[in-house]
Amino acid sequence: MKIKIFALIALLAFASKGLKAQDEILEKLKEIAIIDQKVMMPMRDGIRLATDIYRPKTDELVPIIFSRTPYNFNSWGDGKQRNYTARRAYEAVKRGYAYVVQNERGRYFSEGEWDILGLPLTDGYDAFTWMKNQSWSNGKIATLGCSSTAEWQMAVAALDHPSHAAMVPQGYGAGVGTVGPYFEQGNWYRGGVEQMLFFAWLYSVEHDKFKPRIPAGASQEDLIRISRFYDLAPENPPVDMAAALQHLPIQDIIQNMDGKREIFDKMVRRKPNDSAWFQGGLYHQDMKINVPSFWFASWYDVSIGPNLALFNHVRNPENSSAYDDQYLVIAPTLHCSYTRAKENTIVGERSVGDARLNYDEQIYAWLDLWLKGVDNDFKAKTPRVQYYTMGLNKWQAAETWPPEAAVMTSFYLNSNGEANTANGDGTLGLGMPEEDEPDTFTYDPMDPVPSYGGNVCCTGNAVKGGAFDQQEMEEREDILVYTSEPLEEGVELSGFIEATLYVSSDAKDTDFSLKLIDVYPDGRAFNLDETIQRARYREGYDKEVFMEEGEVYKLELSPMATSNYFEKGHRIRIEISSSNFPRFARNLNTGGDNYNESVGIVAKNKIHHSKTYPSQIRLPLMKTFKANTF
Repeated sequence: MKIKIFALIALLAFASKGLKAQDEILEKLKEIAIIDQKVMMPMRDGIRLATDIYRPKTDELVPIIFSRTPYNFNSWGDGKQRNYTARRAYEAVKRGYAYVVQNERGRYFSEGEWDILGLPLTDGYDAFTWMKNQSWSNGKIATLGCSSTAEWQMAVAALDHPSHAAMVPQGYGAGVGTVGPYFEQGNWYRGGVEQMLFFAWLYSVEHDKFKPRIPAGASQEDLIRISRFYDLAPENPPVDMAAALQHLPIQDIIQNMDGKREIFDKMVRRKPNDSAWFQGGLYHQDMKINVPSFWFASWYDVSIGPNLALFNHVRNPENSSAYDDQYLVIAPTLHCSYTRAKENTIVGERSVGDARLNYDEQIYAWLDLWLKGVDNDFKAKTPRVQYYTMGLNKWQAAETWPPEAAVMTSFYLNSNGEANTANGDGTLGLGMPEEDEPDTFTYDPMDPVPSYGGNVCCTGNAVKGGAFDQQEMEEREDILVYTSEPLEEGVELSGFIEATLYVSSDAKDTDFSLKLIDVYPDGRAFNLDETIQRARYREGYDKEVFMEEGEVYKLELSPMATSNYFEKGHRIRIEISSSNFPRFARNLNTGGDNYNESVGIVAKNKIHHSKTYPSQIRLPLMKTFKANTF
């Protein structure tokens, strides 16, 4: 009993400390800011969006940093997001900016019905117009935020509001619909396979249609008063997400958790090329972005590939008049974890060294340039691309992504037909095999390969993100392992990683998954990135073409991306299987809709490798490598 009492006292003390810190930042904010909370900003259709405004105590006109979010930012109470809002507002105001934070339509005190990315797009445009017209505004607005506060920025930027002077999107992949080789529809898919992060995320955030609502026309005074007591934040019952995501059919997963599922029910039935993906708030590559942008991505984010492809897309003069005003930072962290980098940054189980960076200094120099017209040296001293190379454990600079010195180099899969497990005979080398001795493995959707680490977000306890030692996983017979010889010299790999597989199956449809691995001399095998492809979409996402037994098919997998230095004595490895669950939804192999099915069939899958079927992975190696390195 004493132990429990001491634990309770400690917990209360910790909570009290957190509340005290929040009170302190709020008091500091009050000293320097004019605070105007629960301003109900009108949209063109009469719907009002709840908005808090923090601006410097000055008579001078000020620029605005705008954050739009589906999350709770009520400054009363002890929530993490609310404390973040106060700190972000304080940092902005002390630098001479107004900080405006707004809930998306239908969230918390904002009126209307919510949809992902805060539809309609006109809400963003209308908010810019309202802010521009305020008596204290200098008419210059920047958008800033990570994840859900970033993902809406690109499509709204394409509306080209004259006051949208700059943006800082961070971890923004769920706002990217289609770009380059990626057809992910905002992280819902990869290679035509559902990414299950939204299954977990929507359970945690979607408000019920029967939620309590503030009466229409409530005054600002009333809203401020009641927000001290009621923040309208639902408290969802805790769920073992690792168990919950096992449920079949997948269309019933949120229902099986007693969750709110109106939006999920629509999305889970959409195929990759459904017209609905092109009518909402996602950015697609036929939309021009003419806003100067400072992009932030991270190696272990769920959408590192599309993020980098979008940066390259906007760097093309044909796609943006602001092509020369695009800058990029790539950190070796998880989703939105840039500032958590430490002197010894550990991502998963792997130390990547001192990955700290002066993020705020760079961001505010960028904002000063575009919103205040400060003649600073941001462009002169800031590299176009700042990227962190793991293994080498240092920040590097380049004018392009991939770096100009990166050379795509093909490594071919080979074996004597026994590449199953890390103890098999699968090799990865520069030479193309002569004869085809395919590797065969059995994929049972009722016993999928479990996700272990990786480039993930938002799945609760179902998947831990980051680099983890894959040795135990590589004992499974349904994983094919192809490994290079130990490197005679170290080599840097920085850029997009492309893979071509020649496959066959006795099933009408199945998936093929792939991981890129850095193997240490002591056997530890750390994952760098991963991808997957559903065979029925091998000819495009606008059609479904099923396989026939005995036929060999060519698959081009969605590219991966990383920057990693393979030290002398390390080996490069890829793993191939047909599942990575619950990172990706499992294919039941029937050729049916999959989302509404509960019973799967076992597939016998093959990887072919020869001059006729040159299965390969193409790696962006820096020019300094020598052929005899491998």
